[in-house]
Amino acid sequence: MKITVSKAIGQALHEEMVRDPNVFIIGEDMGVMGNVFAITKGFRDEFGADRVIDTPISESGFTGIAVGAAMRGMRPVVEWMYDDFITVCLDPVMNQAAKLRYMTGGQVKIPIVFRAPMGAGRRNAGQHSQCLEALFTHIPGLKVVCPSTAADAKGLLKAAIRDDDPVVFLEHKLLYARKEEIPDGEYIIPLGKADVKRPGKDVTILTWSRQVYFALEAAETLAAEGIDAEVVDLRTLVPLDWETVSASIRKTHNVVVVEEGVKRGGVGAELSAQITEDLFDELDAPVGRVAGLNVVSPFSPVLEDAEFPHPADIVAGVKKTLGR
Repeated sequence: MKITVSKAIGQALHEEMVRDPNVFIIGEDMGVMGNVFAITKGFRDEFGADRVIDTPISESGFTGIAVGAAMRGMRPVVEWMYDDFITVCLDPVMNQAAKLRYMTGGQVKIPIVFRAPMGAGRRNAGQHSQCLEALFTHIPGLKVVCPSTAADAKGLLKAAIRDDDPVVFLEHKLLYARKEEIPDGEYIIPLGKADVKRPGKDVTILTWSRQVYFALEAAETLAAEGIDAEVVDLRTLVPLDWETVSASIRKTHNVVVVEEGVKRGGVGAELSAQITEDLFDELDAPVGRVAGLNVVSPFSPVLEDAEFPHPADIVAGVKKTLGR
């Protein structure tokens, strides 16, 4: 069955709300409007205002409420209208949700999902276009998921909702309308499992979210020039599937990390360091990095398109790593 990524996310939410009455969704415009991307349209009519909760424009307030509900055994799915808005609710996420299970010796579980659209490309300017996954991966206690396909989005979101720890689930806005095949029936994709989207033998491209498609396009261009690239979709940044990552690098002996977020302090920096520390003897060349520029995301279409990586940038990054 072919459905859009946004529809797949909606299906996951719907199925989990039907399955478990403790699951509820909360955020701005979630009820009457059905989310700004129409993902929860009709949910309020079916599940009622107690489980599809419209909130004031107060991310810190409703995020804190959801953390408290999770402490009491509910399974909230919080939506921030954009991931940029995490900046106004850092405390309930990073000091409370991420730490309470540890600080109570496991007496309190925090089964909560924080959903948010992320990414550039829609001309939304600097306050609505960021990729902030690096910020979340830095905080112990948070799991971080960045799906690329409709099938992955559905299976991973269902796994996140059933998880007893807080999960930050980031969805690229420009993937919502992408229509793809998903499996029939119910399925779960475990957190912490990467997916090799394209096998290859010459170089490993590690990436996630929208950049997966750019990497696949770049791999086709490289193939025409005799370079066989393996594209690994990490899917989950925390926990990281190090087994799949290391197996790919041991095969190709070259690696390029691709991310839309800014290069300075990015996820690619951490991956590069970890690969260099643990797999140095497997590398034929230093780890390559292709990432967004260290600038505020511009509103100008021309400038915005120049700010984040495109397939040609990935091709150039791979060739640089291979010395071609």
